[in-house]
Amino acid sequence: MSFGRRQLPGISPDLQRKPGFGFGRSGVPRLESAAPSAPAPLTNTSPSGSGSEAATPPASANGVSVDRMFEILDPIIKKTFPPGDSRRKSTAELSSEIDNIIREQTRQLNVQLNELERRDLLTVFLNDLLTKEEEEQATPSKGKARAKQSTSKETISEAKNKLQPLLMEHIDAAAASEMERGELAEQISEIVSELMVQQKINLNLKEQRDLVTMLLNDMLGLGPLEPLLQDEAITDIMVNGPSQVYVERGGRLELTDVKFRDQSHLMNICTRIVSAIGRRVDESTPLCDARLKDGSRVNIIIPPLAIDGASISIRKFAKRKITLDRMIESNSISPQMSTVLKIAAASRLNILISGGTGSGKTTMLNALSRLIDPGERVVTIEDAAELQLQQPHVVRLETRPPNLEGHGEITMRDLVKNALRMRPDRIILGEVRGGEALDVLQAMNTGHDGSMCTLHANRPREALVRLENMVSMGSVNLPTKAIRAQIASAVDLIVQVSRMRDGVRRVQAVTEVVGMEGDVITTQDLFVFEFEGEDDNGKLRGKFRSTGVRPHFLPKAEYFGLQRALLEAM
Repeated sequence: MSFGRRQLPGISPDLQRKPGFGFGRSGVPRLESAAPSAPAPLTNTSPSGSGSEAATPPASANGVSVDRMFEILDPIIKKTFPPGDSRRKSTAELSSEIDNIIREQTRQLNVQLNELERRDLLTVFLNDLLTKEEEEQATPSKGKARAKQSTSKETISEAKNKLQPLLMEHIDAAAASEMERGELAEQISEIVSELMVQQKINLNLKEQRDLVTMLLNDMLGLGPLEPLLQDEAITDIMVNGPSQVYVERGGRLELTDVKFRDQSHLMNICTRIVSAIGRRVDESTPLCDARLKDGSRVNIIIPPLAIDGASISIRKFAKRKITLDRMIESNSISPQMSTVLKIAAASRLNILISGGTGSGKTTMLNALSRLIDPGERVVTIEDAAELQLQQPHVVRLETRPPNLEGHGEITMRDLVKNALRMRPDRIILGEVRGGEALDVLQAMNTGHDGSMCTLHANRPREALVRLENMVSMGSVNLPTKAIRAQIASAVDLIVQVSRMRDGVRRVQAVTEVVGMEGDVITTQDLFVFEFEGEDDNGKLRGKFRSTGVRPHFLPKAEYFGLQRALLEAM
């Protein structure tokens, strides 16, 4: 057992570099022996138990006995120096008293410590006392800083609520909306300074800048949501009414202190989001899919459907382009898996990306689409455009909701049918949800190899079942065997992605569709993720295992000159 609890700065770097020394959790040197040995006794005993002096010699201070000494001395040191007592003594006084305790206890227990081991014990206990003292002194300061920050936010919020109506009386809203943000900020700052004097509001320069920023966000941006949109660590923003805003950071949900003034303020933000792309959200149309200027996907649902107030769900647009190589760095896939997926995309396989909500389906689709030849014509079809294709020849199509009279709706299926007349080399669907699945399969089977799409499913086999059900939703009375035969001939590869309980998104399986056996679609796994356990930080451990089977799409890879690379990756 290693003694100590934290890495301590008191250990000499020269000592740390000496061969034969290891370090426990605390960073304290621990002499490593070539073979494990039993703990040495702390007192001399004779074989007969008589306590004769001719018995076993005193324990030599090896790594085990030093650890034992720490366990014995630790409660004595804590009792001798209670919390706060060490503040009244100098470091030299503490060091001298601790050294005396160590010498006295080792003498009583008849344990021999060499000078180096005694000094290390002294260093551990001294640093432990000093570190605790620093923590106790810092805790009140941190509390005061948090309280001061909270008070500052409340002060700025109160000033904003008081000055905003007055500000709107002093400016031309139409002219302000056409100005650049920087120019508008300068003018608003001047007006705010005058209004603060009139209203006898005292703010320092930083608080005044924060106030102007909040006012600008309300006028031009998305109000309280703007700081969350600027935070690159946040991937999702979930607004549950005016008083509750959650974010996803590092794969974990956390409640923020962001709030809207009231329901009306929240509704104004909803209207601003949807009106920017020519859509609307009101009682007659309480549901809406939209996107922000940066491409972030937005879903809005308002009362009467949302009982506790309008709900906004924002899937943020990643500013940093995600590639398969970066997925390797984040342990989402293995290098071999990445190679196979690159070959699959380059070999124009029809790929289905399957996964649950927030599992990274669109991210994977974007990463695979980067491997498309720049000379190909690509047509993308989405409910709310969010794909980030890098090719020069891309046509982006987006569905349209019905108008107030219930007419003019353009569905995903309408766009898929129209895309077939646009001479595409590949068709990419953001998500297959309904009857358009039949049109997608027909496109894949009629010369549009290399098409890709996503759908919601928990396993590759469930993805095929869902695809079959969605084809049936297309009001086409096809026999089950015919639908399955069409799926088997159209889909080449299923990439199953998953957001696991540690928040990390991983590729759970890469599964190949082989063909049909009777009425059943046959598949084979090329790669699977095998769970092995959990580390001390709560991260899941596992490995991406290749099944070693011969890929069914090997002839296609050979056609593109990639056969050897594929076999090496498997």
